[in-house]
Amino acid sequence: MENYKMIAKTFFGFEEILAKELQLLGAQEVEQGVRMVSFKGDKGFMYKANLSLRTALKILKPIYFFKATNEQALYKGVSGVNWSKLINANQTFVIDATVHSEYFNHSEFVSQKCKDAIVDQFRERTGQRPSIDKVYPDLRINIHIDKDQVSVALDTSGNSLHQRGYRTATNIAPINEVLAAGILMLSGWEGQGHFLDPMCGSGTFLAEAAMIACNIPVNINRKEFAFEKWNDWDNELFESINDSLLKKVREFHYTIKGYDKAPSAVQKAKANIKNANLEDYITITEENFFDTEKTSQGKLHMVFNPPYDERLDIHMEEFYKNIGDTLKKNYPGTDAWFITANLEALKFVGLKPSRKIKLFNASLEARLVKYEMYEGSKRTKFAVKYNQENPSETHNS
Repeated sequence: MENYKMIAKTFFGFEEILAKELQLLGAQEVEQGVRMVSFKGDKGFMYKANLSLRTALKILKPIYFFKATNEQALYKGVSGVNWSKLINANQTFVIDATVHSEYFNHSEFVSQKCKDAIVDQFRERTGQRPSIDKVYPDLRINIHIDKDQVSVALDTSGNSLHQRGYRTATNIAPINEVLAAGILMLSGWEGQGHFLDPMCGSGTFLAEAAMIACNIPVNINRKEFAFEKWNDWDNELFESINDSLLKKVREFHYTIKGYDKAPSAVQKAKANIKNANLEDYITITEENFFDTEKTSQGKLHMVFNPPYDERLDIHMEEFYKNIGDTLKKNYPGTDAWFITANLEALKFVGLKPSRKIKLFNASLEARLVKYEMYEGSKRTKFAVKYNQENPSETHNS
């Protein structure tokens, strides 16, 4: 099978971890861009990428490039593709357009013009035309215009890859699954210890953490991908890749726990974890984080998404102060990570973060912060380390 260029789209800040994912999966010629990573692979690798990549939102397969500075050139360029090789007149398609250009202002206009070019080509050749279906198209086409450069690509994924297939019940403002997976990977989570999400909501961090720990293909529960409707769909190849990925699933010997103080959230999280077939790895209980303390031995890895919307009935400054107090008093030996877009409230945690990473949660600029909670005081820890490394100085004093 021939190799061809593909593009994996992602969130701002995840380009490096997505590139690493692709390299570990066996991609060739991996190159980072902005909110995307390009790579090369064959049809089987395209299937594997869609099944496996935790931080990809979509996998696109570019098929044609041209220049256009007006609608006539756009129409002519799209007409340069032989669309009958990809779809027939009885099938359906849809066009998604992204435009960053002084020559074209509206993505809807671009979509309409490209649709006309495809439909007219079929009419002229066969007297028939394929229809538009925005929900379940047989072919999803991506048009990307940057200045005068036009890229025509096939969307191999269909619906965004954050739609894993396990989350049917959600709460207010659930975290996107790809965002959750990326945060876990940025935090260094690999399943090397105990894990806790103390404000677990609908359980997204828990599910993604378990799948990382056990090396479970992240889209194994997804119902369909766009490439399954293509003319060259190879079900046998897909099944063999699926099976080979499942053989790499590994055992996990620690605990993954979730707390939430809302009974409805606990119920939804349990339902989602069951959908993902992850009940063997995850325990969820109804608890108020501020009344809890660390129960596991050894290092604890904590990741959570606290509320940060001012419209909620929560006094944010006091809430974030409670987060800091709880970590300080009750969670020694813990690496605590959380994401927030409330940068004012963050100041009231009262602890100094050892890491601060800029991310976006939807359109909100956010920070992923890390707090290292030591066993005993930080000063004592460093004093012990210094004395171990300088025994003669300690003895002489």
